[in-house]
Amino acid sequence: MLVHPQFDPVALDLSGLGLPLQIHWYGLTYLVAFGLFLFLAVRRARLPWFAEAGGTRRDVEDLLFYCVLGVVIGGRVGYALFYKPGYYASHPLEVFAVWKGGMSFHGGLIGVALAMALFARMRQRSFWSVTDLIAPCVPTGLASGRVGNFINGELWGRFADPSLPWGMVFPQSGSSLPRHPSQIYQFLLEGLLLFVLLWWYARRPRGVGQVSGAFLVGYGVFRFTAEYFREPDSFLGLLALNMSMGQWLCVPMVAVGAWLWVRGRSSAPSPTEGARA
Repeated sequence: MLVHPQFDPVALDLSGLGLPLQIHWYGLTYLVAFGLFLFLAVRRARLPWFAEAGGTRRDVEDLLFYCVLGVVIGGRVGYALFYKPGYYASHPLEVFAVWKGGMSFHGGLIGVALAMALFARMRQRSFWSVTDLIAPCVPTGLASGRVGNFINGELWGRFADPSLPWGMVFPQSGSSLPRHPSQIYQFLLEGLLLFVLLWWYARRPRGVGQVSGAFLVGYGVFRFTAEYFREPDSFLGLLALNMSMGQWLCVPMVAVGAWLWVRGRSSAPSPTEGARA
């Protein structure tokens, strides 16, 4: 049986130097996520079908700025609306207390979508061409975030069979029974595996919206699966059909992704054109 090491969430404490500043591991994982996004998105912007449309490194840098705002604002507002609407309705100012934790991926996704819509409008680009550009660059950021969750010992999994070799005790949960390390499951599924599949799929030109659709379907399916091993939020528990809030939010995501992929088939290049590209 493994035991979570209970890492110190503070990576660097500068208070000893007279500076009232603490750098947390979770904040560093966000920086890693944004750095990976920039590196990968610049590479994708150089692909012929994006470069011919005028994509440049400056566009990627500007888009990253918009997406950072979108993921932080959307993630926080989404958490308040999806998970604790009653509490934040009574304490509206705490929505801005991001240092207290509480972010929703689905809310962050909506925030990023709105940010990309604004970017596309300002640059007179197709919204779906922008999302197709960055979709394969997102999973590495998700993987980085799950590492942060594991370091913090949060979002632990459901109770596991004691014979499970990688079952882990999370003392933070208040129990000495082994649990599934669901943060690692999500790191592997939504992060690494989804990145490999999307990067491979997007290596050739696809129909408009197809790469974005593949991302929505892939993330939705992997997140839905991982939720079976993740402990539901204590203040929500399981909802209708014994599904968690995370699973219910994945249902429309998969539906929209499938619709996008099918819709994009009408604009997909022929195999010969794809091979030439």
